Amino acid sequence: MRKRLIILAAALFAAGCSSPQEAAAPQAGAPVKVGLVYSQSGALASYGKQYIEGFKAGLAKATGGTNKVNGRAIEVTEADDAGDPAKAVSAAKDLIGKGAKIIAGSTSSGVALQVAPIAAQNKVLFISGPAATDALTGVNRYTFRSGRQSYQDVMAAKSFISAPAGKNVLVFAQEGAFGTSNVAAVTAVIGGAGAKVTSILVPADAKDFTPFASQIKTAKPDLVFVAWAGTTAAAMWNALDQQAVLATTTVVTGLDQKASHATFGAAGEKVSFLSHYFDGATDNDFAKSAAANVSGGLDIFSPDGFNAAQMIVRAIGEGGDDVEKMITALEGWSFDGVKGKNTVRKDDHALLQPMFQVKLVAGKPQLIKALNPDEVSPPAVAMKG
Repeated sequence: MRKRLIILAAALFAAGCSSPQEAAAPQAGAPVKVGLVYSQSGALASYGKQYIEGFKAGLAKATGGTNKVNGRAIEVTEADDAGDPAKAVSAAKDLIGKGAKIIAGSTSSGVALQVAPIAAQNKVLFISGPAATDALTGVNRYTFRSGRQSYQDVMAAKSFISAPAGKNVLVFAQEGAFGTSNVAAVTAVIGGAGAKVTSILVPADAKDFTPFASQIKTAKPDLVFVAWAGTTAAAMWNALDQQAVLATTTVVTGLDQKASHATFGAAGEKVSFLSHYFDGATDNDFAKSAAANVSGGLDIFSPDGFNAAQMIVRAIGEGGDDVEKMITALEGWSFDGVKGKNTVRKDDHALLQPMFQVKLVAGKPQLIKALNPDEVSPPAVAMKG
């Protein structure tokens, strides 16, 4: 039987109109208002928890524990979008109306794509979080990201593939912005290397994955790229296993959050993983500082929150209340963080960063190789506005 390869990139899964808010000039020394809109509840709540804990640790590190920049306090207000774009847009508008010059968060790709135009319409800074959709890069000059994007996942996956030319690649993902982004990224990266790419997209509310697993087995692709997020991952993996997909393939899968590691059981040691981040991937001062301030240790999206805080402190420190100066301060900025060196690409605001190859040993991740930012860099896109 021809050996087939499954690649799972685990990660996450436009809109209201408003006019620019008129606000009085801030008094010298007045707090700088920052709004965090992210998933405190809903399917991605665990990712949101990692983000906010990372953010608080990053803010403490970047401000020396003062939560102040140039003598001005950073006043953070949190809002729960529950993964719902409409709730996120409403919360963002409310925070902007109350004087927030910076909005951050967006655990979900669908949410981020709705909040980005609100930021541009109101001329405020938007720093998205774990949302991985490639469509966010270059969407407008007010939008940045503190996490990785789908293209970087796929580039990390491609590092496991020696010869994609002539292979049949099937993308298995959830419907929505995240799934669509992964189909596009696989088509561009692996399809661009000569593979034929098809896809099976699963409704986000699906509970029974057996029919979809059967479709994969019937299709007999050479490579399958599975992009999944949220609480249904265990059921999805179980279906693939019951349909003998895992028993007849070589598996390369994206390493999700800690809680998912036990899902693989003994099979985990037979799998090679690509990783955005895992606890222990790095051992620098930023990772140590974050770990000391995060309950239960670091997890996949801890760096996204930590990065966001570092970027916000940079923006305020260089720009004060002037959003245009904030943008200038972030464009082209390189900084060390939990994952290592990050660079905000000036052209389109992609965040260039390391990715990792990992294996599971007795249910614990161990680093195989750190991929430098250049190895997984997405192509630059033209800024849309």
